Amino acid sequence: MVSLVVAGGASVPARAAAQSPGPPAIVPFRIHVANEVLDDLKVRLRRTRFPDEVSGAGWDYGTNLEYLKKLVGYWRDRYDWRAHERRLNQLPQFKTNVDGLDIHFMHRRSSVPGALPLVMLHGWPGSFLEFTQISDLLVDPVGHGGRAEDAFHVVAVSLPGYGFSDKPREPRFTPERMAAVVATVMNRLGYQRYGVQGGDWGSVVGRMLALNDAAHVAGLHANFCTTGPPAGAADPNAGVPAVELERVRQRRASMQNELAYFQIQSTKPQSLGYGLNDSPAGLAAWIVEKFQSWCDCDGDVERKFTKDDLLTNITIYWVTQTITSSTRIYYENQRAAGVPQRRVDAPMACAVFPKDIVFSTRKWMEAENNLVRWTEMPRGGHFAAMEEPGLLAQDIREFFRLLR
Repeated sequence: MVSLVVAGGASVPARAAAQSPGPPAIVPFRIHVANEVLDDLKVRLRRTRFPDEVSGAGWDYGTNLEYLKKLVGYWRDRYDWRAHERRLNQLPQFKTNVDGLDIHFMHRRSSVPGALPLVMLHGWPGSFLEFTQISDLLVDPVGHGGRAEDAFHVVAVSLPGYGFSDKPREPRFTPERMAAVVATVMNRLGYQRYGVQGGDWGSVVGRMLALNDAAHVAGLHANFCTTGPPAGAADPNAGVPAVELERVRQRRASMQNELAYFQIQSTKPQSLGYGLNDSPAGLAAWIVEKFQSWCDCDGDVERKFTKDDLLTNITIYWVTQTITSSTRIYYENQRAAGVPQRRVDAPMACAVFPKDIVFSTRKWMEAENNLVRWTEMPRGGHFAAMEEPGLLAQDIREFFRLLR
């Protein structure tokens, strides 16, 4: 058995395919961050130079100073990466080389005969970590109050430029190109028919997967459903309930003070990356503010995520040095925006969480997708797989029950 490790924070390429004839290799992978990387992290955390803050700022100006000091202090003095590394290594992980990039993924096979393969796709600032808990519910539904016939084989891919996957080395690595990478992974695993699930960029990549690998995609489940009014319609709001139009207005208004990250990552991700790749405190501030702002937690981020939850995700970005490469998806997508929108014919489901960062009306979604399921969730925000794994898992089960 071939084992791969992360040494010095960078993944060792999987080259088994070059050693023997046959199809491209899928090789086992274990996370191992070099001691010097963790030692350097501790030194940088000890030397953090915090900025000032105006009195009573809270989170209005960005990440709250008092909270960040506590988080950085916990990261420096109490957080145990090795414990979380061991926990993650209990999950079956692999790599395969696609077009010169080593792609990392978790692959959990169910013991239930006939389980449906399901690829789960994260977004920014997330990682495959988002799916570690919910995958338990999907792989072993009986053990979590469900039915055996709802079992899935779960494949959670680290998108190119994220986590333990390689960083693209050339421009124009768009969501559509990422979808082609995911399709290759699923094909190499031997899955000729599979479901797709995603939130944030995962839903965008998932949509491209449903379009471009339509012969193999059984259905698309998204917990981030976004589109605008149908282009060319005489009255794009015809038939849309007033309450939904008001909800669109409210979500857009609430996001007006939340778009600075989007603007800079869509235009100057490299400039941003110098600071975030060099300062772990800066990286933590940039990422934790999104978890605090986008979750259904009434401003208290630790109502939904523990410090260990937050820091394991942040540490993955730090040790792999992928904050810059991960944000380039915004830049590349902006330059691919002229691609004509096409209709998704595969059955689609939208799980609508009330505190997600966007809301699109059902009519608008139906205009561009074969929408067969629309679920209004009672609670939850942008990071649904981590915030409300039970609600999301149940909706995934019920949707794909129609398609097996």
